[in-house]
Amino acid sequence: MNHSEIVSFLWGVADLIRDTFKRGKYQDVILPLTVLRRLDCVLAETKTKVLERQGQLKGKGLEDLDAQLRRASGFAFYNTSRYDFAKLLADAPHLAANLRNYIAGFSPNMREVLEKFDFDNTISKLDEAGLLFQVLERFKNVDLHPDRIDNPTMGTIFEELIRKFNEALNENPGEHFTPRDVVHLMVDLMLAGDADRIRRQGIVCTVYDPCCGSGGMLMITKEHVTVGLRRNGELLQPAINPDAEIHLFGQEVNPETWAVSKSDLFMKDPTGRDADNIAYGSVLSNDRHAGRSFDYLIANPPYGKDWKRDEDAVRAEHERGASGRFAPGLPRISDGQLLFLLHMLAHAKAPKEGGSRIAIIMNGSPLFTGDAGSGESEIRRFILEHDLLEALIALPEQLFYNTGIATYVWVVTNRKAAARRGKVQLIDATSFWVPMRKSLGDKRREIPPEKAQDIVTLLGAFRDGETRRITKDGKEEEVVVSRVFPTTHFGFRKITVERPLRLNFQASAERIARLEEERSFQSLAQSRKKGAAGAKEEAEGRELQAAIRALLHGLPGTLFTDRNEFEEALDAAVRKARLKLPAPARKAILSALAERDETAAICRDRDGNPEPDPELRDTESVPLPAGDDPADAEGVPASVRAFFDREVTPHVPDAWIDTTKCDSKDGRVGLIGYEINFNRYFYRYTPPRPLEEIEADIRAIEKDIVRMLAEVTGGRAD
Repeated sequence: MNHSEIVSFLWGVADLIRDTFKRGKYQDVILPLTVLRRLDCVLAETKTKVLERQGQLKGKGLEDLDAQLRRASGFAFYNTSRYDFAKLLADAPHLAANLRNYIAGFSPNMREVLEKFDFDNTISKLDEAGLLFQVLERFKNVDLHPDRIDNPTMGTIFEELIRKFNEALNENPGEHFTPRDVVHLMVDLMLAGDADRIRRQGIVCTVYDPCCGSGGMLMITKEHVTVGLRRNGELLQPAINPDAEIHLFGQEVNPETWAVSKSDLFMKDPTGRDADNIAYGSVLSNDRHAGRSFDYLIANPPYGKDWKRDEDAVRAEHERGASGRFAPGLPRISDGQLLFLLHMLAHAKAPKEGGSRIAIIMNGSPLFTGDAGSGESEIRRFILEHDLLEALIALPEQLFYNTGIATYVWVVTNRKAAARRGKVQLIDATSFWVPMRKSLGDKRREIPPEKAQDIVTLLGAFRDGETRRITKDGKEEEVVVSRVFPTTHFGFRKITVERPLRLNFQASAERIARLEEERSFQSLAQSRKKGAAGAKEEAEGRELQAAIRALLHGLPGTLFTDRNEFEEALDAAVRKARLKLPAPARKAILSALAERDETAAICRDRDGNPEPDPELRDTESVPLPAGDDPADAEGVPASVRAFFDREVTPHVPDAWIDTTKCDSKDGRVGLIGYEINFNRYFYRYTPPRPLEEIEADIRAIEKDIVRMLAEVTGGRAD
């Protein structure tokens, strides 16, 4: 049976349990029993040897048998129960109790794995429904031994099952399962340029995935280095170094996928070293590998998933500054993808220790979400100003099983080659795909090995303007697929542009009526006091309101285009009426009687400075220059001043730059921001069809409509 047949066979268990378990609970039965059957097949050859060795050691009065029994089983785990799947089924009346005995017979490290499935409740439910024997018998009839189903294939089977469960549960798209073609590409991009380093004699490399799921990315990375890439038995890519020692590390928050990953690594590596390095828990709030650094880091974090459950711990670590992982900034609470990237950077080896390379796949949001000064922009700023981003690769849409969204691979490193320093490469690989023979969920496309290799070749060539011939809408064309920019190209300084407030004033009936809507005027007749004191205060307020109305009606109806002149006229009327005008009431009068007027005089404060008009306030994003950018006495950088003089002053001569809004890091006027609008750099203009063609199409449609109407009515189509 091939892996798809086995997946169908295992998924067929759903037919047995559909009346007892809801669709979203199928995984509670299928995943743990798949793992148990795999373990049963693996341990079958040494089962007798383990039981014999246990009897010998117990006869000698020894208590700690773990190391000896591991040696007897040939793995880092074992089972001391006398049962296996065949013997369990041979005693049907006691199947539930014996199955629990069988699970309890596993070594402590494997019991920890199995406990994450919470399988005991499932056993009870199956037993009560009279289904336990049928389900166990079905699993007993499939051979999952590594000699029949190797670890890479078994990993694919596990992930295929998990994908189906996610579809049943309508889980967050792409949260667990990364298609194999995408993983192979990411691994090649991460290892690109490091072949000579990996081929060194006695090399030991560490690989880390902070959201490792079922462990696919880790295992494939190890295989690329030590085994190579094969497809249908054909060697497509030789091993980089079969003798390299690759140590895998990971962490996973989902208990079932963590158990799948850990159990498969236990079977793959007899020493159990890699399995022991797979930690359980949320990596954002409980970093189980704190203090460690790694050579290679790879991840597919959940897209658009909030980090509310980790918020307190993440914010507390952010407040610690450089001693924590999240010092550069925090993204919005609704999307934690960039937190995983910061976490990976915190686990990178220092350049003096050899540095690290990182490959992380995310959707488009981390590229441009967040304005200057926001958490997302500050994280991008940290990455680009520290020259950590080597390349961004845009992948085709419809690659993932649960979503068709666009995705991007970020290649990040703190040991760039000399030619790449200060630069970022963008690769448009959106056309590097072939259609799948059969769609799987939303996955309708895949990246074949030859196109994946072409993407890696583009990365290695590092040429700006490199092209490829692609076919689009049946037409072949040559398009640019690689661009190279300095890191500053993606930066900008956001300045606030102010324009003066210009108002006219008039005591017309219409404007006086607006005074009634002013909150400060209304509050004159309101009191927080209670009883007689409150009533007295409200009555006095109503008297003042009436006096103000009379005063305003007594003002001349002249249109004042200078605020100072109007205030002089108002003050004179107030003195004449012997009114005591509270400041809030005065402000309400000015607000009600004013209207914006471009021809009016500029309103100025007490120091004679022009007051800004909030409604005319605007912002400009000034590109960061590649070189030095000295600032003047007001803190305005030369590039900003030149931009303002060139782009703003000719159109609005009375505008000025708000010099109070300064960047928190460099102290200069304007907030620095970074964004990568990827599609802008590969945009291709497509001219509209000629008007004559469109007109001809419309006339042809009109004729068709007339003909169809004639057929219905029995008339003639003239």
